[in-house]
Amino acid sequence: MRGLLPAAWRMTVRPTAHAYWRMRFSIIITCYNQGKLIKDAVDSALSARRDSEEIIVVDDGSTDGSRELLRSYGRAVRLVCREINGGAGVARNCGASVATGDFLVFLDGDDVLLPWALDVYQRIVERKEPKLILSRMQWFRGALPRAQAVAAPQSIRIVEYMDYMRKDRPFGNSASALVIDRRAFHQVSGWLQEMFPMDDQDLTFRLGDSGRTIQILSPATVLHREHEANSIHHIPPFIVVLFRMLERERQGGYPGGEPRRLERYGLLGGLILHWTKRAVKRGLYRDAATLLVQGWPMLAAAIARRCKAVFAGRRPSETLAIQEQGVRLYS
Repeated sequence: MRGLLPAAWRMTVRPTAHAYWRMRFSIIITCYNQGKLIKDAVDSALSARRDSEEIIVVDDGSTDGSRELLRSYGRAVRLVCREINGGAGVARNCGASVATGDFLVFLDGDDVLLPWALDVYQRIVERKEPKLILSRMQWFRGALPRAQAVAAPQSIRIVEYMDYMRKDRPFGNSASALVIDRRAFHQVSGWLQEMFPMDDQDLTFRLGDSGRTIQILSPATVLHREHEANSIHHIPPFIVVLFRMLERERQGGYPGGEPRRLERYGLLGGLILHWTKRAVKRGLYRDAATLLVQGWPMLAAAIARRCKAVFAGRRPSETLAIQEQGVRLYS
């Protein structure tokens, strides 16, 4: 991982093939024709890994030489090669199907784990026993930030919720920002390809009542790379999938039933407001109007939710000292 990690931060990589210990985290990296970027992602996972983690890399039918590069890592990673490109959700599910860790750490092939990410997740798991961790991402464009620009954290600031539906703070949803209890992930059938590119939103909704959810306010644990191929730049596919999410809600496809309908509506309303604004900015006025007409009950619930947060206050945060109980600090 050139430029980001000084030599003192790099760890000795041990092959996972003979691992007999219980795996705490399975890092699942997926890629498709990302030969110019995937090395940064894999190197970052190797740098963050300790003895109790495995790294699974799923190449989703690449034709740009990525596979040859990934094979050069040998037994340091578990490489799964798909002959036909099936999409991000299929690739992630493929990695999850062979994972043995208690928690699944997803990482897209154009993103990067920060060196302390697994230490942060480990500390949270030890103290809170969550079903879902919502990480904080730091966006960057171009070359990876240099080591001196990425200070090692001294503490972790988090918010604890009974479950995802109780979340009362903004969250930059992304596959790379999710750490999920493996059993909970399989109970909701993992990623749904038909929900791409909002599959991360759909997954967290389906995990909505799975149990304790921890949102990390600081530090960032993932570097999210901004480039022209990011799906976020193409608005129409997001609007199409958002309509599918609204239909899924109408059909009772998200958990919680009638008692928690307003909570789901509040979360959906936030998405509707966000994508309506973006549609208007791009001149997609018909899509924006349709979202408003179909989603006005959700918008009302979202406004009520935000007013409650303003007047009653959000759930308080707490701070965990990262260096306690043997949690390693980088220097």
